[in-house]
Amino acid sequence: MTSIITLTTDFGAGSPYVAAMKGVMLGINPAVRLVDLSHEVGPQDVNYGAVLLAETTTWFPAGTIHVAVVDPGVGTARRLLYARIGDQHYLAPDNGLLSLLAKRLRPARIVELTNNEYWLPAVSNTFHGRDIFAPVAGQLSLGLEPERLGPIVADLNILDWPEPQLGDHRIDGAVRWIDRFGNLITNIPSSMLDASGPPEALRITCLGKQIRGTIVSYGVRHAGELTTLVGSSGFLEIAVVNGSAAKLLNACAGAPVAVEW
Repeated sequence: MTSIITLTTDFGAGSPYVAAMKGVMLGINPAVRLVDLSHEVGPQDVNYGAVLLAETTTWFPAGTIHVAVVDPGVGTARRLLYARIGDQHYLAPDNGLLSLLAKRLRPARIVELTNNEYWLPAVSNTFHGRDIFAPVAGQLSLGLEPERLGPIVADLNILDWPEPQLGDHRIDGAVRWIDRFGNLITNIPSSMLDASGPPEALRITCLGKQIRGTIVSYGVRHAGELTTLVGSSGFLEIAVVNGSAAKLLNACAGAPVAVEW
């Protein structure tokens, strides 16, 4: 493994909870490099946390350890997991946070964290991020074998990630997530669009608004225009140039999107 550990939480920027987790990890491995992916995941928003992990973590060097704490079930019987997915390592509660990653690439190994030898001596029922995940991450960064953390398990909890449906001259999909600019990122991949005809012939409908054709970049249209394009993640997006499609359409994750030609 590398000596990089990333942190993803819903604790908020400047949170003392984030600082406490960093203190634990640095106390175990002072040389570790800590990277904040985001602490602005909405409170208990497991779905968005799963999207964030899937969109960002695979870009890191092989062996990076990713700690994700969006955990509305903290202190309950939900499992705590280590997972190796691709060439990355993850620590997260088994509540679906890893499920979009696992949907794209089957985990090579999943281990339940049961060996309290690698936890802090006192474990709070409300802060497993500090008392379990942080010390385990610190030990992993020093070369601890994941198999020593507990028993191997066969699977993890998978959230419902609907796939777009291809019909007769039609694709039915949905908004998967919304970025901070208000762009609506759908679950419709560019490969489906490529097989559906020329971009200018497409008709995209979302929440009663229809957009004709897709463009190659935001700057092709004028400020305030509602438009569509394939974004950096490789999926169809609905956007307002220099504005927010989410506000204009009053949209949220799960909103239906149809493409016709």
